[in-house]
Amino acid sequence: MEKNVSQQEPILFDRNENRYGPSPACMSVLQNADKELLFNYTRAFQQGNYSELSVRLSEMHQVAEKRVILGYGCEDILKEAVHYFLDKGRTILIPSASWWYYTAIADEVGGITKQFPLVETPETYEFDVDALIALKEEHNPGIVLIASPNNPTGNVLSREGLLRVLEAYQDTPVMLDQAYFGHNPNEEDDFGALTDQYPNLIFLRTFSKLYAMAGVRIGYAVIGQGLGGFQKFCARNLGYNRISESLALAALDSPEYYADIAARMAADRQEMYKVFRSLGCDAFESSANFILVKFPNWVVPHLKEALDSQGLIIKFFKEECFLGYARISLGTDEENARLLAAVKDAWPEKKAATVGSEVA
Repeated sequence: MEKNVSQQEPILFDRNENRYGPSPACMSVLQNADKELLFNYTRAFQQGNYSELSVRLSEMHQVAEKRVILGYGCEDILKEAVHYFLDKGRTILIPSASWWYYTAIADEVGGITKQFPLVETPETYEFDVDALIALKEEHNPGIVLIASPNNPTGNVLSREGLLRVLEAYQDTPVMLDQAYFGHNPNEEDDFGALTDQYPNLIFLRTFSKLYAMAGVRIGYAVIGQGLGGFQKFCARNLGYNRISESLALAALDSPEYYADIAARMAADRQEMYKVFRSLGCDAFESSANFILVKFPNWVVPHLKEALDSQGLIIKFFKEECFLGYARISLGTDEENARLLAAVKDAWPEKKAATVGSEVA
C-alpha cells in the first residue's frame, strides 16, 4: 500500500545534504569491505606517507603529500586551525552572514570575532573586498576565514577578490572554506597552485556535500608551504579511518556520476530562481547545493504551515537580520519539482484568487 502525502517521510530541504546519495562505487566499498580495513592500521607509513587518500589528493592538487591534512569533515580541521592560530584576545575575521560554528570555535579559545561585510544585491551577494582589506590595519587578525561558496548566501569570492585578499594578508593565515565547492559544472580548480604562491593559505574541502557522504565525516585541507607547524599539529601517527578513506577514493573514481549531479543541481537552481522570482521573491544566485530566497513577510507564516503539513521542510530563518528569508537545499529533480509545485499551489495570492472565483 502506498503512503498518502501526510504519511510520507518528510523531505529535508533544510540540511544541505545531497539527497542523490553517493556513487555506486561507494556503495560497493561498503558491501565488499575486507575485514583487514578494520583490524589493520594503514601501512602507508612504509612509503613515507600518511594514507592512500592523502597521496591521491596530493596528486590531484599537485602538492606535496605532507601538505594534505585529513579530518573528521571540515568541522574538525576548522577547529584545529582556530585552536592553533588564534590566541586569546586575538581577532578572527569571518563573513557577516555565515555558519554559526565559526564564532563558536573562536569563543572556545577566547578569540574575538569580527565580521567583514557581505553586500546584498537584487540577484546575489558580494564580498566587500575593500572593507575586508581595511580591517587588517584596524584588527591585526590572527586568522582570516572566508567561506566560498558561503552559507547561507551561496555566493563565491571572485578570483580577483581572492588574490587581492591574499596579497593584503600575506603574513596572516587565510582559511578558505570550500565545503560547497564543485556544484558548478566544469569549475576551475587550481587552488593547490595558490598554496605554492601564498604560503599562509589553507583551503578546505569535504566529502559531505557534492560527494553525498555527510554521514561518513571525512574532509581535508591543503595548506601552504609556510604552515609546517600546523601540519605537525594535525598529523595522526596511526592514520585515519580506512573505510572512510576507501569511500572517498571510490568517490574520486566516479567523476561522471558527480558531474551529472552537479549539472542537475545547476539546472534546478535556475528553475528555482525562475519560479520564486515570478512570485515576487528575491532568489539569490548560488554556487552551492542550496539557494537563499527572500519572501514578502506576509507570505512566510502561511507558506511555512502549508509546506510543513506536506513534509516539505525548508529553513526559514529566525534571526532578526534574516527574517523573511529561507535557505532551500536542493533535493533530487523529482523532489525539487514537488517542492516548487507545492509552493505555487500554496501561494497566498493564488489561493485568494481561487477562493474569490469560487465565491463568484
